Amino acid sequence: MQVVIDNFGIEKALKTLGVQSLNEGTSTGSRWFSNGEILESYSPVDGQIIGKVKSTTKDDFNRVMEAATTAFKTWRTMPAPQRGEIVRQFGDKLREKKEALGKLVSYEMGKSYQEGLGEVQEMIDICDFAVGLSRQLHGLTMHSERPGHRMYEQYHPLGVVGIISAFNFPVAVWAWNTALAWICGDVCVWKPSEKTPLCGIACQNIAAEVFAANNLPEGISCLINGDYKVGEFMTKDKRIPLVSATGSTRMGKIVAQEVAGRLGKSLLELGGNNAIIVTPDADIKMTVIGAVFGAVGTCGQRCTSTRRLIIHESIYDKVKNAIVDAYGQLRIGNPLNENNHVGPLIDTDAVKMYQNALTKVVEEGGSIVVEGGVLSGGGYESGCYVKPAIAEAQPHFEIVQHETFAPVLYLLKYSGDVQNGIDIQNEVAQGLSSAIMTNNLREAERFLSVAGSDCGIANVNIGTSGAEIGGAFGGEKETGGGRESGSDAWKVYMRRQTNTINYTTELPLAQGIKFDL
Repeated sequence: MQVVIDNFGIEKALKTLGVQSLNEGTSTGSRWFSNGEILESYSPVDGQIIGKVKSTTKDDFNRVMEAATTAFKTWRTMPAPQRGEIVRQFGDKLREKKEALGKLVSYEMGKSYQEGLGEVQEMIDICDFAVGLSRQLHGLTMHSERPGHRMYEQYHPLGVVGIISAFNFPVAVWAWNTALAWICGDVCVWKPSEKTPLCGIACQNIAAEVFAANNLPEGISCLINGDYKVGEFMTKDKRIPLVSATGSTRMGKIVAQEVAGRLGKSLLELGGNNAIIVTPDADIKMTVIGAVFGAVGTCGQRCTSTRRLIIHESIYDKVKNAIVDAYGQLRIGNPLNENNHVGPLIDTDAVKMYQNALTKVVEEGGSIVVEGGVLSGGGYESGCYVKPAIAEAQPHFEIVQHETFAPVLYLLKYSGDVQNGIDIQNEVAQGLSSAIMTNNLREAERFLSVAGSDCGIANVNIGTSGAEIGGAFGGEKETGGGRESGSDAWKVYMRRQTNTINYTTELPLAQGIKFDL
């Protein structure tokens, strides 16, 4: 693997986004306030401190909730197409500040600059999607069994939507939720990851510009900051009917139990242990491109990252050799340098997890095909740069059954029919993204059938990562069952209501029941 380091400054980007060296971490829009402890944000790129954020206290949170619940009463009465116009303006602001925000995402999170720009583009795309959707929040009409009656269903906004996002997509996942929630008539309270708080500050500044320009009340877009304890403010609060949480399965189980305990709703986007099945009829070149990007993109820190490559025994060596050759061409270094393919992990805790996974796979009987390791010196002072690694393993290995949020790819072998490969893919607890590489129509259709992939996303001849906003995004099993972004995912942000109208002078009862007075 080639190693390239090139330092980049982002002072101009921070100024454009209104990010200071010390920032208030709590906001109801244009108003900022915080009384909590200082949260420091360090870049995994060079280990330098980017800025500090004051975290949210319980009193701060209650102030946010007062503003949000009050704003909801105004926001919900605005016609949905008018709310869509506000989201359109927000999307235009993102276009203006795409370069600056993409650079901050890259520097604070560690993903490549191109991926940072791509994440901001996802925000823009979901705004465009939401604008059109604001004129299509449709219900259904149906025939009543009673003469002179009309039945239909409609959707109303829920209220305050709480959003907990993860560090790996520090801005896009918030936008997926927020753009849809806004056009549905909800107001939002967002807790970004404590590892990427400045991205949250930047997004709130952009949103505040739009709401202030339209003379809209404080509280439609709110921000809180801090660790899991701040997140608990939302999960325990009955004023928040829906909590959307993205992160680990462990975190999701805690959120689900807490919110369910008060009979609230939760939208969960949790871990993935994603696999690509490679059949004898696969295009090897396409397989290599999909597998390598899926495994090393964002340094393996996508929920849709490729963790397992399930290869038919007849082409196993050919595929393995091609993947190993491709890894030899990877360039690791400063993600703001567009010549590099792989940036750093988010922090040294992630590095330890990566190291433990490589140790564990060998202890269980696997072998390392492409050596990993932590890079040091020569610009790697942050201690967060690692070499993407490949290991040969068995499907039943414990480490293979778990998600390792790092660039570790496990090569697994299957024999016989494609169903054997599908069964290996499905035997893990997670069910987010999956893919098959084949030019055989029957194999592709088997993979997509009821007996095929058990994941929320199933692709043919593309990798496991890179979902488009037009389709609903999410997974099954320990991935949580939530759906965000496209299709009819908007319905989770609304409450369904069935209506019956009697336009006669009689009052017939359903099912022909007689009740004469």
